[in-house]
Amino acid sequence: MQKQLKNLKVKWIPILVFTLFGFALNAQQTVTGKVTSASDGMSLPGVNIVVKGTTQGASTDLDGMYSINVPSQESILVFSYLGFTTQEIAVGSRTEINVALADDAAQLNEIVVVGYGSRKKSDLTGAVSSVNSKELTAFPLLDASQALQGRAAGVVVQSNNGGEPGAPINIQIRGNTSIGASSNPLIVVDGFVGAVFPQPADIASMEILKDASATAIYGSRGANGVVLVTTKKGSKGKLTVEINSNYSTQNTTNELDLLNADQFAAYQTTLNSGYTQGDANTDWQDLLYRNGSTQNHQFSFSGGSEKVNFYASTNYFKQEGVIVNSEFERISFLANVDAEVTDKLKLGMNLFGSRGNQDGVPTQSTGQTANGGGDDVVSLTFRFAPDLGIKDENGNNTINSVGDNVDNPYAIATEGVNSTKNDNFRANLYADYEILEGLSFKTTFGYSTRNQNFGLFRPSTLIVTAGGGTGGSATIQNLKNTNILSENYLTYNREVGKGDLTLLAGYSYQKNTTETFSAGAQGFTSDSFSFSNLGSGAVQLIPTSSFSETEIQSQFGRINFDWDDKYLFTATVRRDGSSNFAKNEKYAIFPSGAIGWKISNEEFMQGIEQISNLKLRASYGVTGNQGIAPYGSLATFGSVFTPINGQTVINVTPGQVANPDLKWESSYQTNIGLDVGLLDNRISLSLDYYNIDTKDLIIADTSQPQYLGFLNPASLRNVGEINNRGFEINLNTRNISNENFTWTTDFNWSTNKNEFVTLLNGEDIFQDASPGYFNIDRTHVLREGESVGVFWGYEYQGVYQGGDLPAGTGLLPGAEAGDQLFTDLDGDGEITPGDDQKIIGDPTPNWTFGITNNFTYKNFDLNIFFQGSQGGDIMNLTAVQLFNGDSNATTDILNSWTPTNTDTNIPRARLRGKEISSRFVEDGSYIRLKNIAIGYNLPLELVEKIGLDGVRVSISAQNLLTITDYSGLDPEVNFLGSGGSGNQNTFNGFDFGNYPTVKSFNFAVNLRF
Repeated sequence: MQKQLKNLKVKWIPILVFTLFGFALNAQQTVTGKVTSASDGMSLPGVNIVVKGTTQGASTDLDGMYSINVPSQESILVFSYLGFTTQEIAVGSRTEINVALADDAAQLNEIVVVGYGSRKKSDLTGAVSSVNSKELTAFPLLDASQALQGRAAGVVVQSNNGGEPGAPINIQIRGNTSIGASSNPLIVVDGFVGAVFPQPADIASMEILKDASATAIYGSRGANGVVLVTTKKGSKGKLTVEINSNYSTQNTTNELDLLNADQFAAYQTTLNSGYTQGDANTDWQDLLYRNGSTQNHQFSFSGGSEKVNFYASTNYFKQEGVIVNSEFERISFLANVDAEVTDKLKLGMNLFGSRGNQDGVPTQSTGQTANGGGDDVVSLTFRFAPDLGIKDENGNNTINSVGDNVDNPYAIATEGVNSTKNDNFRANLYADYEILEGLSFKTTFGYSTRNQNFGLFRPSTLIVTAGGGTGGSATIQNLKNTNILSENYLTYNREVGKGDLTLLAGYSYQKNTTETFSAGAQGFTSDSFSFSNLGSGAVQLIPTSSFSETEIQSQFGRINFDWDDKYLFTATVRRDGSSNFAKNEKYAIFPSGAIGWKISNEEFMQGIEQISNLKLRASYGVTGNQGIAPYGSLATFGSVFTPINGQTVINVTPGQVANPDLKWESSYQTNIGLDVGLLDNRISLSLDYYNIDTKDLIIADTSQPQYLGFLNPASLRNVGEINNRGFEINLNTRNISNENFTWTTDFNWSTNKNEFVTLLNGEDIFQDASPGYFNIDRTHVLREGESVGVFWGYEYQGVYQGGDLPAGTGLLPGAEAGDQLFTDLDGDGEITPGDDQKIIGDPTPNWTFGITNNFTYKNFDLNIFFQGSQGGDIMNLTAVQLFNGDSNATTDILNSWTPTNTDTNIPRARLRGKEISSRFVEDGSYIRLKNIAIGYNLPLELVEKIGLDGVRVSISAQNLLTITDYSGLDPEVNFLGSGGSGNQNTFNGFDFGNYPTVKSFNFAVNLRF
């Protein structure tokens, strides 16, 4: 028995040992490590690591570090990253695996999204600039479009109203290509044409299509360039959760040096000996401006399995502006789901929604209040008398003691209500089916809607602004816009000998509907209800409403043929039909062609190791512009109120004359480019020259006699041609790269020469961008042979010292010694409007640039971004106002000409008209430190102890330093005429009443789970 037990034990011992060993083999172990680029040693964030044959995975953090649990020592880890060769590594007994991924030469680092598809960067024949997600989130932004400023050559980005919370952003690509139609680029988000930008942190990449080869696939809407936005998607592996949070403090970048109460009183006494000084000393800038702030918080999660992946995020943004009572608040969400239903069928859905609330203050003067002068708080802050307080001795809001009869700016800012609510929703669905090998069909359906509600209230306490004692005034405006998009296209790809052929053919239909309604009232018995109870107003204003609809249907196609990885050919054509144009001109065809030659792949280049990439590109094509209001070609009717027998009746009258020949603007574009990569692509250079001739310009013809009785005598016509040409440089260098320290530089530089070739009958078109109360009618001109919107006025020749006039000069009527001296162009000895006015400035910059330096040292990183503009004049309308005698002034007025102070360029103190002259035209060149940021990634071993995958903290500053000679608040100006209603195509370089630009100090933290 004992022997049997002994034998049994002997038999079971090996079995027990083997079993325990098997358990050990199958016990999970944790593997950590770092993933870098084999070519330069830089860490790679976002690398996917998956246990082969499973859905278990992880990704590298911002420092290239990762941590993953593997089921056994027999596991194999798969490392994959776009632009790099995938590696598979057996785990074995190791707990630390560091990986250096090799560049995938076939992809040349990245895949670039183009219209209705994607291309390898090395295979592009068009002019395309890319902005990656890291650049988009380098510093906190309200709108992703702001991140384009200084990041891409040929792209000019500017806020429509300085640092105003919620202000829209204006983007211009390769100059101004239109006058009467829109010059804004087309925005395409995840394939939805005409979408709004998502949050910057939700964007994976952004491409700017600039030449006809790249944009012609969008035909009638490609003339102003196209911005393609691709949002983030999930990937298979473990669930990844991110929290991004930042907080900024903000203040104004600059203030004007204005007269204090004593200086102001002395100044006014020289103008009016009977002036009585007030008993206050108010710094209106100090009252109006405050320390602002922004906070931005985002929560996102993503993941997936073999068949389904998803990404979802929600974002909360709030900005308290640097002007009292101005703020913006928005909450938004984004969701992407992609599913592989079968090996052939893929389905996907993209959802986006946001609600924004903007509480603002009036800026950019309307010039429409009683006695003129506008109600915008910024210009009033400069103009209002400093010897007055907020309230008078009776407790009422003060009214200006000199010049225009206006309320004080602090009362307008704090007692008035400007409220705008915006709701946006977008849904985009797609199905992609592989019919045969190499042949696929994709159909998309998208729907978007925007609802806007605007409320304006001026209480009875604002005696002037509310309408001169009417008991307050209120207005409500509602807008609803819906957009339906359906696109269907086939893509065919196959190898042809040494070549690769891709064919694309499709159909698109889009319908846009806009409905508006407005109502208003005056004479409220109480200010308590703001604009929420119009019915309680004693005077009901006439309500208005409108409905408009536009449709575009299109057929498009594209051929890409690459032969032997050396010779590239692209041909594109799109036929568009738009309801905006006349019956016989609704359809147009927009073709383009491009070629590329990869010189570096030729046999004779193989021995030159220093040259990694050398490619020549050339393209030519036609794109269109249909960005006008609906029904512009049709005869319309309008209503007018007419008194008959003592009663007011409504009559119908002709609205505008029909134009049966109104058609598209067409831009004929040529682009020649060269791409160079040196020293294993450590230096990458792209050079582009472009020429754009835009013909059949849509311009309002104002020559129609008014006695014909049309409400709108300026009918649209296709008359004129404009040319834009320029040169662009993009340079990227990896200056230093080793295990602990890297330094990279991104530089871009671009020029644009803008010129009218022909205009209607060759005649000048004069326009006015000044506030309405200036009572002038010409500030700039459209003229053949000149840039768009060059300034128009008198040429200032200094101060008249008395006695004989210098040769070729003259004075305005009634002028004396110490007054302004101007060039007498017609030689008649007098200065008269028109005859003695000329072009006095050009707002178009000579060139713009941006330069970014990125440094990393171990877990630290530093980003320094400069952006600037050279040339480009500014018309300082603020200075026109402050030197004219009927308001406060800057301290420069203290150096005015007097009989004892003749060595000055500032005329004597006196009341004068608001003449536009070269005296107020200044150089708008500047260099700005747009961003400086320092970040730190906590060590992985520390992060894991607190249960996280990554922690990053950073501090940054924006607009910290500006170098400029401009005397105004900021050289980035964008005053668009009375109430901001001017034409953005032609109203450039004017400064008056803009919301000030802000500088920010920001703290941010990123957590990954």
